[in-house]
Amino acid sequence: MSAPVSRALRRCICNAKSTTYVRPTMGATQQRIQRRWASGDAAAAPSNPKIATIVDQISQLTLLETADLVSTLKTRLNIPDMPMGGFVAGPGGSGPAAAAAPAEEEEAAPAAQEKTLFNLKLEKFDAGAKPKVIKEIKAMLGLSLVDSKKFVESAPKMMKEGVPKEEAEKIVETLKTLGATVVME
Repeated sequence: MSAPVSRALRRCICNAKSTTYVRPTMGATQQRIQRRWASGDAAAAPSNPKIATIVDQISQLTLLETADLVSTLKTRLNIPDMPMGGFVAGPGGSGPAAAAAPAEEEEAAPAAQEKTLFNLKLEKFDAGAKPKVIKEIKAMLGLSLVDSKKFVESAPKMMKEGVPKEEAEKIVETLKTLGATVVME
C-alpha cells in the first residue's frame, strides 16, 4: 500500500471514529483529546458533497473491507507496492537525481573506464532454498519477514543500487551458496 493512500485512509477512519464514539467513562486527558479531534472536524470537512459521501462510506467499512478497498484502488490506479526501507542509494547521494548523474557521466566518459558501482538484481532462486534466501534478504535489506517474503516471491527484482564491486561480489557469492541467482548490472 502506498504511504499517501494509507495515511489518508487512516486519517479518515480516525476522524470518523473520534467524532462518533464516546467512551462512557472518560478522564480529563481523554476529554481534551476528544475536544481536539472534534475542533478540527469543521475545518477538515470536505466542501464537496460527493467526497463527504465517500468519506462517510469508507468510515463505515470493517478492517477487512478497508484492506480490500485499498488493494482494489491500487490495482485500478496502477499504484505499485513500495517496500519500506532497506534500499540503499549510492554514496553520491540519494534518489533518482543522484542515480541519473552517474549514468550521464558514464555516457560521456570513454568506454575503457571500469565500472565501480553495480546494481544487484535477484533473478531467481531454488524452491527448496526459499526460506534461507528470505532470511538472508531480510538481514541484508532490513525488511520485515513479510516484506522480505514478498520481495523474494516477486523475483526478478532489483535488490540494491550503487553497490561497490567488492561488496556486490560478496552478496552475489553469499546468495549463490544459498541457491539464489543474483546478477550484477
